[in-house]
Amino acid sequence: MKNFIEPLAFLYGSKLIENSMNSCVNIEYTKEKIVHNFDKNKKYLLYMHIPFCEEFCTFCSFHKFKYNEYDCKKYFKKLRVELLKIKELGVDFNTLYIGGGTPLINEGELLETIEFAKEIFSIRSVSCETTPNHIDPQVLRKFRGVIDRLSIGVQTFDDEILKKTKRYERYGSSKQLQEKISKIIGEFPIVSLDLIFNFPMQSSQMLINDLEIAKSLGSQQIVTYPLMTKHKYATTLEYINALKRSKEFEFYKVIKEELKYYIANNAWAFSKTAEKLVDEYIVESSEYIGVGSGAFSYINKRLYVNAYDLDEYSYLLNSNSNAIIARTEEFSAKKSLQYQFLVHLFGGVVDIKKFNKLFNCRVEERLKVELLMLKIAGAISFEGDKIYPTRFGEYLTLVMMKEFYMGMDRVRAKLRESIKSN
Repeated sequence: MKNFIEPLAFLYGSKLIENSMNSCVNIEYTKEKIVHNFDKNKKYLLYMHIPFCEEFCTFCSFHKFKYNEYDCKKYFKKLRVELLKIKELGVDFNTLYIGGGTPLINEGELLETIEFAKEIFSIRSVSCETTPNHIDPQVLRKFRGVIDRLSIGVQTFDDEILKKTKRYERYGSSKQLQEKISKIIGEFPIVSLDLIFNFPMQSSQMLINDLEIAKSLGSQQIVTYPLMTKHKYATTLEYINALKRSKEFEFYKVIKEELKYYIANNAWAFSKTAEKLVDEYIVESSEYIGVGSGAFSYINKRLYVNAYDLDEYSYLLNSNSNAIIARTEEFSAKKSLQYQFLVHLFGGVVDIKKFNKLFNCRVEERLKVELLMLKIAGAISFEGDKIYPTRFGEYLTLVMMKEFYMGMDRVRAKLRESIKSN
């Protein structure tokens, strides 16, 4: 960091998100029947969680179970029941995002479930995550016309990092990964490659090599997530010194330089064309509904969570209209607005007129202090009725979004306690 203003901006932004997320950690378990009042005029996104993996990655904190075919098939049947229950509430969707876990772990069940969702909802766009060991061209051809965007969690093409993270044995060498991916480019309208940067052993050249390989494979999108690790600092000086030692900002500059001819979809996703490609469902829709065990929903300023335990998930769907076991208190209007502003700035622009209409506010007045601080820090610029992040501002929103995801990790850690011991 070149001065004290930038580290202080990071500290303020991180603390702002951390404090907001702490209210989620104090999530309230509930046995009362939750009835949502959906606004027919709102645009909701449907998120589907598939919580099964053959192997667990060391850096992944998402809700997951060890795969077995019996539990997985039973789970998908219940997932279709939950979709039907949501349909009965009168809500509709045009976008479906599927995450995990490993969504393609049982291709037949996934295909049936997506097709079922398309039958009962007005879904026009489907985005699905996968791991490198589930990109067999013969299998994926079954999903032509079903999945629009396939997001492959490569994380890195560097053999040294692959070995250190135990992905070399699971998914193959860099050469093998490249061969697998090259065979499925073109099978879908959009193939996105997910990379992680700021591994402890990573150098700038290793990151450049990852990006060069990703570009050479011809994928339509490259997504670059920072490694998400949490450290506590006792003082502001400790925090500033840690930032000075960190390579993360320098790595982000490398990414922006290497992908300068790509279009930024948001602070960490880049596409080859000007077409707006879906990356994070929280960016695309201000509110979303999650289905499946451990899925989150954000509706009417509250966060809701489905049952983590698979037996409880099944039981609740048999007896209730949904599988919700916990919720947060309603977020204050100010916190909700701060969150939405961050999401839009992370997405690359805040259109003041559209933002004010969408959230029924005057953001210039409601977030006057926050806007002033961002301007002083050199994080934003105003162009007419639009607010854009500067290069530093892009990285600041990345840091704050990373803090948001780490906050969600703390929520997941607490909710894992609800899983019954076997």
